[in-house]
Amino acid sequence: MRNLAFLATVGATALMAGGALAAEGDTLAQVKSRGVLNCGVNAGLVGFAAPDANGNWSGFDIAICKAVAAAVLGDATKVKYVPTTGQTRFTALSSGEVDVLARNSTWTFQRDTDLKLDFAGVNYYDGQGFMVRKDLGVTSAKELEGATICVQTGTSTELNLADWAKSNNVTYKAVNIDSNAEGEQQYTAGACDAYTTDASGLAATRAAFADPDNHIILPEIISKEPLGPVVRHGDNNWGDIVRWTLFALISAEEYGITSANLEEQSKSSTNPDVQRMLGTTDDYGKMLGLDKEWAKRAIAASGNYGEIFAANIGEQTPIGLARGLNALWTQGGLMYAMPFR
Repeated sequence: MRNLAFLATVGATALMAGGALAAEGDTLAQVKSRGVLNCGVNAGLVGFAAPDANGNWSGFDIAICKAVAAAVLGDATKVKYVPTTGQTRFTALSSGEVDVLARNSTWTFQRDTDLKLDFAGVNYYDGQGFMVRKDLGVTSAKELEGATICVQTGTSTELNLADWAKSNNVTYKAVNIDSNAEGEQQYTAGACDAYTTDASGLAATRAAFADPDNHIILPEIISKEPLGPVVRHGDNNWGDIVRWTLFALISAEEYGITSANLEEQSKSSTNPDVQRMLGTTDDYGKMLGLDKEWAKRAIAASGNYGEIFAANIGEQTPIGLARGLNALWTQGGLMYAMPFR
């Protein structure tokens, strides 16, 4: 009887362990079974993630969601966009409410380790800045002594502000906000003298103002903010899918593959990396649990990384961001994809 009891306990433990292991690696299966990718996004930040009047989402981060959906499900439209705030985004990911988070999230030590999250890569190198009204007469963040500053709670932005102020002997009064929309409302209503967040977010927020020319982004950048898509820790295959989808978009720009010449390049390119990536030779998709044209579909969804940048936040858009650090490594920037081989 004791042996039977022991075997039953071992069996139950094995089943529980097997279930845990299955749960850790089943995101791809769940997405395929569901037929839609649940993508956590910003609740509304023009240029990065925002719905139009008809509920159609677009933006720089939205393109990541579309690329992953195209790679996995064969259709870039099969995405459910789940709006999240700075306080709810990681809970939504950890709980399984979303499969991937594509929402201006900074890769930090604590988030990577303590929160048990995995950052699949960096799709925008940013830094925290400050925005003020021109008539405030301020030209440097160090002149904000005694100012009221709008800052999102539960973010690295809040911590960076405190660290910077302490290091520079600047006192301030924080006006806590929960979202960019609230920050924009409070700032325009005059509830705070300055608004601080990622510099790209400030540019996007300013672009939505009726009088953008009356607001300036101060020159100081007080932090490093490597932003990128996030997945749950423990599902390595799903992390690989999101990571290499991002790398495919970056590599496509480096190799001159665009939404316009994608079909031609897949047939005629003699570059071995391009052939492997687009599935012309070898079957790299099989290693991810996908078919051989997964990367080709990801690129077709919204174009290569450069096309996505230019269309949503580039210098010819109202947001007007230069590539800067986000230029390709071959052009003096930091955008560098791992090789397809």
